[in-house]
Amino acid sequence: MRSSRLPVPIDPELLPVSTNRNPTDTVAPMSISQQPLVLVIDDEPEVLGEVAAVLARAQYDCHCCSTAESAVEFARTTPPDLIICDINLAGQSGLKLCEQIKEDPALEDVPVMFLSGAQIPDIIRRSHAVGGTYYLRKPFDPDVLIELVGKGLWMPHLVHSHAVARV
Repeated sequence: MRSSRLPVPIDPELLPVSTNRNPTDTVAPMSISQQPLVLVIDDEPEVLGEVAAVLARAQYDCHCCSTAESAVEFARTTPPDLIICDINLAGQSGLKLCEQIKEDPALEDVPVMFLSGAQIPDIIRRSHAVGGTYYLRKPFDPDVLIELVGKGLWMPHLVHSHAVARV
């Protein structure tokens, strides 16, 4: 769990920009309580703002990245509790990014949820094959997004409890 952000509606144009990152990478306003950290990766600023606003209203801590490179850098320095990623990122496939994340021992148990408008045959099967937990199509229903985020956040706890039970 990480420091949280205030549950306020967020206008993407007003989100502060992180230093040392891509100019479109953003972080929501900070608060004192602790909430799960959700890393959102999408190359469309409007989508980043919309997802960040939905997560903030549900009181999740959110960090947004517009490139795969900045997302990997952020995740390695501040491991998130859950990742929401688009399939089509400028310069890289979200599926390849998921594989890269799952290859990192520090990030392999972080659930990855895909949020995409990709109309690719068998994309849901392919997203699960690379380690994706859920796939939600754009445009998305905010209530369904929050429900899947909540379910995804429980997955590492379930995996850990099953591993402990086997010992």
